[in-house]
Amino acid sequence: MTPSLPSLLLLLLLALWPAPYLAARAGTGASDHGFTHIHLYMHETFAGPNATTLTAVPSPLGADATFGAIGVLDDELRDGPDARNSSLVGRYQGLFLNAGLVSPPGAQSAINLVFTAGERRGSTLAMLGPVLSFTSAIERAVVGGTGAFRMARGYCVMTRAGSPTPESLVYEVDLFLDMYHSKSDQWV
Repeated sequence: MTPSLPSLLLLLLLALWPAPYLAARAGTGASDHGFTHIHLYMHETFAGPNATTLTAVPSPLGADATFGAIGVLDDELRDGPDARNSSLVGRYQGLFLNAGLVSPPGAQSAINLVFTAGERRGSTLAMLGPVLSFTSAIERAVVGGTGAFRMARGYCVMTRAGSPTPESLVYEVDLFLDMYHSKSDQWV
């Protein structure tokens, strides 16, 4: 049985459909996309005189409750898990609101990664999302950025990498970004 003309046209259309998408991905269109993976470590101190995170507004339900509590953090962002043998590349700054009444921790977070050293110095990434558990991976959406990360989109996965002291934690931070650079962003 020979294929009919409409069937052949449909097959041709389906075969050519991805061509404009693939051409844009290759950078031949008006924009250039690039996928980037960034691997960092967040160092947090949650107690003592050098604490980098704290509860700014306690829960209105009492001392043992977390619902309604608002916290802030300004953690170190480093290129390695050991603070003594790694470089400080930026800050992990943000706020969180404990919004989970029945699903602890149920925290909602707004985080900015502020790069203060290296080739990304002066650039930022903005992340939003829930913290459903402190014992499993924490995933947030990357919703934008500035500087080298202008128009970035993607996601972040954080996993606990250790606890160097009883008052501190280290999280491994993996950022998976879709970078968009318009031709007008290029330096002349």
